[in-house]
Amino acid sequence: MDRIGDISLFLRVLDLGSISAGARSLGLSVAVASQRLQRLERELGVRLLHRTTRRLHATPEGAVLAEQGRALVEDLEALSGSLRQAGSGITGTLRVTTSASFGRQYISPLLPEFLRAHPGVNLSINLSDHVLDLVSSGFDLAIRIGALEDSTLVARKLADNRRLLCASPQYLEEHGMPQTPEDLARHQCLVLVGAQGRADVWRFEDGKGGEIAVRVRGRVEANTGELLSDAALAGFGIALHSTWHVCDDLRTGRLVQVLQDYPLAVTGIYALMPERRLVPPRVRAFVDFLAERWQTSPPGSSSPALGLPES
Repeated sequence: MDRIGDISLFLRVLDLGSISAGARSLGLSVAVASQRLQRLERELGVRLLHRTTRRLHATPEGAVLAEQGRALVEDLEALSGSLRQAGSGITGTLRVTTSASFGRQYISPLLPEFLRAHPGVNLSINLSDHVLDLVSSGFDLAIRIGALEDSTLVARKLADNRRLLCASPQYLEEHGMPQTPEDLARHQCLVLVGAQGRADVWRFEDGKGGEIAVRVRGRVEANTGELLSDAALAGFGIALHSTWHVCDDLRTGRLVQVLQDYPLAVTGIYALMPERRLVPPRVRAFVDFLAERWQTSPPGSSSPALGLPES
């Protein structure tokens, strides 16, 4: 029995939500796919899937198989891919997730070059501001920005992520330019609300190796940076953004940098991958490709018009 093949089919069905979708993705008939899943359940002696009105879900036993079996299947695919690479090149479907704004601005423009260089690779890109679980969602790779949480994922830093405060000329004309971080307590500040709560404590370097932390507040908070940049452009307050997000608005003068003498700590732009003994060649190729492109032209790279230190 092709046990690994049946587990791979089970994972595909689980990822896509239906037996028919999983079967189509592997070039199988629904009848054959159903028979193979039933055979796998008989061999293991447990039920792996249960159906709701709209979608298939894993049973507790199925969830265990998905978590542990995925690593087994991926390692075998990576090994096979490595052995085939010399003769057939980099192949397979690369599944990537990243934030919507960053993906559209900085990853999408690079994809044609990568696809032309690797004609055997198919791409499945998920743009979402939600932090998805790579293993359970079936992704090869995530591009994430900022401080990383402790996890079992493998991280590779691709570029620096520089951040700054900015506001519209209209807002600064009406409310004045803050001179120190403490002045922010008297200003409208636009607050990002994410999975870890309200990011309402802004931390600055004091130039002496220390830190200045200020709690801010304002009329507008949101869970996406795009809405906050829109609010800043409309004159509703001061926003904290990565330079890649607002560099065009800063260059054109629609936004103005605030508190230039008090830099915020530089974070990173990372490739995150599930921990595995063998990284699939398609994943390694894409990560290397991004690192090479962003080494010479990092996202939001500064210009003299921004008044920022060169990356």
